[in-house]
Amino acid sequence: MSALKPRDNAAPYPKDADELRLRQKEPDKEIIEHERKRAIEVKVFELRDKLEDEGVNEDDIDDQCDALRKKLTAEQTKNGSGNSGRGLKSHQVHELAKAKIEESEKLRKALGIRKDYEEGSHWKRQEEQKERREKGREEGMAKREERDRD
Repeated sequence: MSALKPRDNAAPYPKDADELRLRQKEPDKEIIEHERKRAIEVKVFELRDKLEDEGVNEDDIDDQCDALRKKLTAEQTKNGSGNSGRGLKSHQVHELAKAKIEESEKLRKALGIRKDYEEGSHWKRQEEQKERREKGREEGMAKREERDRD
């Protein structure tokens, strides 16, 4: 370690790096749609495999698989996303992100928080009011000093 030169200054990190790190990432809708379709096709394939093992005619298998596919697609369309974040695995990051955004939106509505609310804006307003009061005091003191000189 003594052979290493000490760094004079650290890497220039952006000032809002923490904010960017904590910002909710948007889910990829295409990946979510792909996973939804994949789940349907897995169920259709399981039915096809079962029917082939039973020795059912190929045309009947196709008809039953198409019917199941249409039924599952209609159910998912009717139910919407179907997941509220429960039962999702850690590798399902896009589904988790979507569920987190929906949860945050529900909480925001329940608490009556505006969509355009900026985190920390309350403190900014307080600082601005404090600065105005101090500026008013300074102006008042300057006027008094000016009157005293006259």
